[in-house]
Amino acid sequence: MSLFQDKYDVVVVGAGHAGSEAAAAAANMGMKTLLVTMSLQNIAQMSCNPAMGGIAKGQIVREIDALGGYSGIVSDNSAIQFKMLNVSKGPAMWSPRCQSDRMLFAETWRLMLEGTPNLDFYQEMISGILIENNKIVGVKTSLGIEIKSKTVILTNGTFLNGLIHIGDKQFGGGRAGESASFGITEDLIKVGFESGRMKTGTPPRVDGRSLDYSKMEEQPGDVNPQKFSYSDVTKPLSKQRSCYMTYTSPEVHDLLREGFDRSPMFNGRIKSLGPRYCPSIEDKINRFADKERHQLFVEPEGWNTVEVYVNGFSTSLPEDVQYKALRSVVGFENVKFFRPGYAIEYDYFPPTQLKHTLETKLVDGLFFAGQINGTTGYEEAAAQGLMAGINAALKVQEKEPLILKRNEAYIGVLIDDLITKGTEEPYRMFTSRAEYRTLLRQDNADFRLTPKSFEIGLAKEDRLKRMEFKKETSDNFVQFFKETSVQPKEANSILEEKGSEPMKQPDKMFKVFSRPQLEDNDILRFEKVDAYIKENSLDEEIISQAIIQVKYSGYIEKEKSNADKLTRLEDVRIPDNFDYDKIKSMSFEAKEKLKKIRPITISQASRISGVAPSDISILLIHMGR
Repeated sequence: MSLFQDKYDVVVVGAGHAGSEAAAAAANMGMKTLLVTMSLQNIAQMSCNPAMGGIAKGQIVREIDALGGYSGIVSDNSAIQFKMLNVSKGPAMWSPRCQSDRMLFAETWRLMLEGTPNLDFYQEMISGILIENNKIVGVKTSLGIEIKSKTVILTNGTFLNGLIHIGDKQFGGGRAGESASFGITEDLIKVGFESGRMKTGTPPRVDGRSLDYSKMEEQPGDVNPQKFSYSDVTKPLSKQRSCYMTYTSPEVHDLLREGFDRSPMFNGRIKSLGPRYCPSIEDKINRFADKERHQLFVEPEGWNTVEVYVNGFSTSLPEDVQYKALRSVVGFENVKFFRPGYAIEYDYFPPTQLKHTLETKLVDGLFFAGQINGTTGYEEAAAQGLMAGINAALKVQEKEPLILKRNEAYIGVLIDDLITKGTEEPYRMFTSRAEYRTLLRQDNADFRLTPKSFEIGLAKEDRLKRMEFKKETSDNFVQFFKETSVQPKEANSILEEKGSEPMKQPDKMFKVFSRPQLEDNDILRFEKVDAYIKENSLDEEIISQAIIQVKYSGYIEKEKSNADKLTRLEDVRIPDNFDYDKIKSMSFEAKEKLKKIRPITISQASRISGVAPSDISILLIHMGR
């Protein structure tokens, strides 16, 4: 008698950030879902830094929450510090970030998943996938058990043929203390998938009791901390733990260089590429030899533990070199190690082999999410897992997929970048990757995405109603600014104080407040504004939303106009079976790229590296447009 009599709608392989979000989304959409992992004790483990969010990543967490995913709620309920980054810049750049309690984060995730209806769990290694007639039919475990499923989502993280490096030592593993996963890569290659190798790394964990924090710069959280989730099930932090900052030095760099001949990065043992924007400490001092110091962020791993994460000191150098060099960092003179840093190499599959749904082009019903697609970061993985879970559920229901456009979400930018451009190094999201970042702010992800999620049955009605109330109330406040006049005598003292031209005649608040010299707090000093806020009992979220709409209306309207032009190109679809070989006048490179990626719209085709505007013009002519 088999352990698994019934056929599942969705099987998720791997229970990291991608797998956890995928399983939650599919189950919450009514699918009979199975989450399979090699260790149920390590669900949603923070393998690297104990933090969520950051520049562009915080926007992604907000988007996940707006869609009904769990990452925002889990982050709020396990945070030990919260910061809004980039507040000195425009709101398009504001990025929420929280420091997390590592153990509480994983526990919160597990308990939320265990409380999710339709979701089963199983602990074992998946060693193969079952395919019939180019269609997924299930997975096979290392014990030879076959689990049948209509769809499968692979979220294997760094475990596929994982290889850990510490100096000249190397051993198999998905991360320190856990075995690698074998068999899946080989099965995928057999059916025609192209694979590659990538590298990532992690710094030493140290004993906080051995550090001298008095020599470091304290990094406290925000005075009035916010939170990630738009829902009312979480609350902002009432107390916080500080992080600290210190620096490397020329002496530290010299000590690290002594181990370069034993470094797997420099002696040829590691041949794959690591994340360009999160390099190891040896890579930093090699590439930026002119810099005398680099920042190190000293991050506590939780409320009660003494374990500390040394952010900025990721390394695969021999453990004795790591120890000697770190002891020369200010505040680390007596440091004690919990464990050394290491690098890990693992298999990934170039994401140009995927559709926008994250379903593979080669095997029907098979989805990839997370580091298997060449990304780095919890947030990028969680976003892909959520979208794969949603689209697997919609596929089983025989409904239209949910595809987010570049002007609708950072998640849309992330997925479009991956499947259109591919990546040869671990992909990380930045605000600069989003051409419509003024529209994709962290404050309005619920406006953009909650209605879409409610429509497909993921976001619940209470979320939609909360969003609609926020939108109506903030829109009313904006309308108040448009309809209410301000007199010169009310405004001029504030305008002159801020170096702005004084008013000569009454004008609408909307126009006056759009002046760049005026800041949010200046607007709140006007008596009529203060009275409206009190009369309508507006909270900070609604006040901030309305003021952004007023102050940045010109930028927002301009981006909306540009986005509309993009949408027109998105509407020009390329036939699935279009024969590019019949176009004689198109460049060879463009033709090969188009045949490989098979874009679904003209807009997507125009973003492929190697496809020139002239190639697009030729393509449109041959399509009869």
